[in-house]
Amino acid sequence: MRIARIGSWAVAAVIGLFYGAAGTIGQSALWGPVPLGLIVAVIGTGALLLAVRVLTGDRWAALATGLGVMLTTLVLSGRGPGGSVVVPAPADGELSTGVIWTVAVPVMVAVVVAWPRLSPRATTPSGPALHDHGASTN
Repeated sequence: MRIARIGSWAVAAVIGLFYGAAGTIGQSALWGPVPLGLIVAVIGTGALLLAVRVLTGDRWAALATGLGVMLTTLVLSGRGPGGSVVVPAPADGELSTGVIWTVAVPVMVAVVVAWPRLSPRATTPSGPALHDHGASTN
């Protein structure tokens, strides 16, 4: 069981790497004055983090996903070997979508991972409800 859990963390991190690449590259897309790429990247990444947390019920899987997104953002935000820059630095006194993306990702990860238990266990007046998950209903 422990190996399966570590495997799910690894898969979550790889999915986070892909979302991080897509978000980091797409965050600069504008539709007129509207930063459509940033909006889609934040909504998509937030939905991914929330889905991993809800579906697995595991903070560590959500954290692995978030670390994958943050790692990709960090790597792609630097200057590449050929001198290319995916996320350019803003001019002095300006706020760019790249800066917002770089700050939004860790904030989203922190909120999703730190949020209290998302599905409280059902209780009865006399205590916790009994669930027999292994019994058949013949």
